[in-house]
Amino acid sequence: MKKRGLTLMQKRAVVGLLFILPWVIGFVAFYIRSLILTVQFSLSDIVLEDRGYSTAFAGLKNYLYIFTEHGSFNQTLVESLGDIVIDVPLIIFFSLLMAMILNTKFKGRTVIRAIFFLPVIMNSEAITGAMDLAREMMQTGLSGSSSEMLEATNSGVNVDYYIALFRTLALPDSILNYVVSAVGRISDIISLSGVQIVIFIAALQSVPSSLYEVAKIEGATTYETFWKVTFPMVMPHIITNIVYTVVDSFSQSEIVELAYTEFSTNMMYGSSSAMSLVSTVLVCSILGIVCAWISKHTFYYN
Repeated sequence: MKKRGLTLMQKRAVVGLLFILPWVIGFVAFYIRSLILTVQFSLSDIVLEDRGYSTAFAGLKNYLYIFTEHGSFNQTLVESLGDIVIDVPLIIFFSLLMAMILNTKFKGRTVIRAIFFLPVIMNSEAITGAMDLAREMMQTGLSGSSSEMLEATNSGVNVDYYIALFRTLALPDSILNYVVSAVGRISDIISLSGVQIVIFIAALQSVPSSLYEVAKIEGATTYETFWKVTFPMVMPHIITNIVYTVVDSFSQSEIVELAYTEFSTNMMYGSSSAMSLVSTVLVCSILGIVCAWISKHTFYYN
């Protein structure tokens, strides 16, 4: 009797496990111990000694302190979560839009792709000139409608006029505040979109051209093709980008800086650990809920 080998799905599972094996090894070797110490510190009073430190169990004392006595933790936590809620949808939308533009054929496409990835390795202040160059090259290489859109973006905009216009349309204040906050953070959104754009470009290039040919034969419009073909095919990568964007935004948030200041400047190791755990649990909970909801509406192409 012949020995039965692995099925295709089992082989793919093995490949996936081998792919994440370095991360698992690093997590077990370096991160788990730090996580355990963070939990221990958050439940203890830390006393520094000549040869190290000693811990005394304090229960929920540090958690009660950061929520009821600390002067800025609650406000900073809410503002940091609010910034994430504002930034993540805009970054995902902007990244997908730019990926679709950069996936078209025009002169200087490779250079412009590199320019949009530069914020990942450079400061946003240093990238301003490069972004202006990208706009100029795209204006000369893209179609007239895209050029007009970019020229409108470069031109001066009276924000007060559009705020008044939105108010006359009876838009809810929550939507208006979201739009205003988004406009105020547009430079941050651009500088934080480099990796996401690259991932979306890879996703768009992996979509079978036969699907677009069938849509064209059936008479689908560009709008219908996007929602019926492009968007469902890139949904798995949207989940990847959401996870990356949330983690990246959280690592640069004010709540992380506050916890670090509490640790390095004020020498409050217990309260700093409690801040880190609370903010991490909240962000992971939000991330889990969002990813679980999106996964139910995700189409996986095999």
